Parts: sequence; C-alpha cells; structure tokens
Amino acid sequence: MGAAGSKLEKALGDQFPEGERYFGLENFGNTCYCNSVLQALYFCVPFREQLLDYFANNKSIGDVEENLLTCLADLFSQISSQKKKTGVIAPKRFVQRLKKQNELFRSYMHQDAHEFLNFLLNELVDILEKEAQAVKSDPETSSPSDKIANGPKNAQANGALKEPLVTWVHKNFQGILTNETRCLRCETVTARDETFFDLSLDIEQNSSITSCLKNFSSTETLNAEDKFFCDKCCSLQEAQKRMKIKKPPHILVIHLKRFKYIEQLGRYKKLSYRVVFPLELKLSNTMEDADSEYSLFAVVVHVGSGPNHGHYVSLVKSHNHWLFFDDENVEMIDESAVQTFFGSAQEYSSNTDHGYILFYECLGSTSNKS
Repeated sequence: MGAAGSKLEKALGDQFPEGERYFGLENFGNTCYCNSVLQALYFCVPFREQLLDYFANNKSIGDVEENLLTCLADLFSQISSQKKKTGVIAPKRFVQRLKKQNELFRSYMHQDAHEFLNFLLNELVDILEKEAQAVKSDPETSSPSDKIANGPKNAQANGALKEPLVTWVHKNFQGILTNETRCLRCETVTARDETFFDLSLDIEQNSSITSCLKNFSSTETLNAEDKFFCDKCCSLQEAQKRMKIKKPPHILVIHLKRFKYIEQLGRYKKLSYRVVFPLELKLSNTMEDADSEYSLFAVVVHVGSGPNHGHYVSLVKSHNHWLFFDDENVEMIDESAVQTFFGSAQEYSSNTDHGYILFYECLGSTSNKS
C-alpha cells in the first residue's frame, strides 16, 4: 500500500495530525468483520488511550499470559508506535487468539461484525475482572494493573462492601436501561435496571436514528396472554411497559438490525432500508431531564445484498477528517460522503453499502429545565 499510503499523506499534507497513525489491516481470508471493528475501536480515543496505558503498565510484568486483551493492546501499541505515518499492519496474533478463543470465528464463513464487537468487549471485561480478583486474593502483588482495571478502589479490605468492578471498558461503553412496567389496575410502577454496551435498534424504511430510538422507548401494552404479574395485586394484570435510557454511556454504540429472519423464506434477509444517522445526535428520551449530545466518529458498514456473504468496511472521523478503511486500504473521504451509507430508499438498488454499527462519543449534557 506504499502508493496509497503516500497518497493519503499527500492528501492531508501539513494537516496530517501530529502523532497520529493511519494503518490498514491485512485480511486473513475473511477477517474484514474484525478489521472494520478494530479500526472503529482504535479511533475511539478514550478507549485507545486506556488500552495503551494498560499495555505500558503490564509490559513490565513479564509473565502475563497471552489473552485477547494483551493481543489487542499489543496491536494498538504496534500501530501507535510506527515510525511511518501510514502503511499496513497484519493483526495476525490477535486473529489467531480470537479463533483459538471462540470457535464461532474459526471458519472461513462470513462473520457478523456486531457479534464480534459484543464478544470482544465482554471478553475484555472478563479478563480485567479476573486480573482484579487475582490481585485482591494475593495482597503481595501490588500490580499497577489493578489500579487501571478498577479506577479508584471501592471495595473495603474486609469485604464488607462488595461493589461490582467498574473497568475502563465499562466507563467507556456501559449505559443503563430501565424497564418500567405500570400495572393498569393499581398503577404501581415496577422498574428493573439493566446494563448495556450497545443498543440494537429495529429499523424501518425511510427512517432515522432518532425515530428508531423513539420506537425503542415507546410504550407497549401487555394484555391477553402477555399480561404482567403484579406483585401488589398478586395476579396477572394488563400493564404498560416501556424502556428508557437511565444513564447514557460515554461511547454510544448503535447496532441497526439489518438482518431479519423471514418466516416464509425460512432464512435471514438483509434490510437495505434508508436509515439516516446524523453527525450530531441528541438523546432526549433519557431518564434524566437532560439532553445528551453525541458526535459520530465511526461507522462499520456492511457491503452486500445478503446476510451470509459480503464485506465490511469502516468510516472513521479523526481530527475532523473522515477516512475510509477497507482492510489494507485507507483513503480520505469527504464528510458529505457519509450520507451515501444511510441505505436505499428503494427495495432493489445497486447501492449495497449500508451503515450497520454506529459509534457516537458524548460531548456532554445540557439540561432541559428552563
């Protein structure tokens, strides 16, 4: 990619961001699902910085067993410390580790980028939690990784206060949803909280992320065989149920459900619907009386007409420039090109490049109270 790399450097010229690296990732047969997500995560700057901190603090501990976290940290460190500004890197160790760890990703079949992202974030959390547990059970080892994994220590030494560990992965990606159910007989509201790393949204033709989020939080009536067991009435009752975002995450990951199971066909079909995703997003239907403002910084795009084949690429915003990553190739694109990935307004269209996973970073909250 020498020529393409130098082309990118020429395109950016003296606007090339200080210390930034733009590297394509080699494809090992069918690993575009992995490459596209890794690029989005690399340009999720708070996540990258904390991962590199973790790497720097754990390099000194020579006997750390290789796992998905160490392989990812090693890969990000390799990219960020390159002498050249552009080029190609082979994420070989990471892909080998991934296949070793999860048989789902071992075949050469088309994989799902969202499944991979989900697996990866949960795996990183498991590794950080195990490391923190190991440190707690062995007070002799004052490993610096504990401080990094857990932020400020919040568990008392005598075990009186056992709070769930909040890792830096949680701090970036975790939000809280609350599931509210109101009994229509006694009006009692039952609320149940659940955490999430991403929101999976149902999509409709010619819609927008805002309308998809509204549908996600819309009120549903539970009646007939779906009645709700109300603890206060001690019986099944008609009820109203809705999902709200109680605590928005710092990094909001939205997965558009583009693959739908069609009963009559007995298989999955790709929905090429046009769903507009804005560069700036306001989350207004949250619990707190405030709007959270988000800025789009990465899009994982599925290219292809069906769910079982195709290709993944990613669009990334870095230092106010948009870049297009397609495995080994990296090029600059215009911000206006992002809208060509919204989807197709007609069912059969030659455009098969559709936004699939969206990454937004929180810019802060503004109160709604006047």
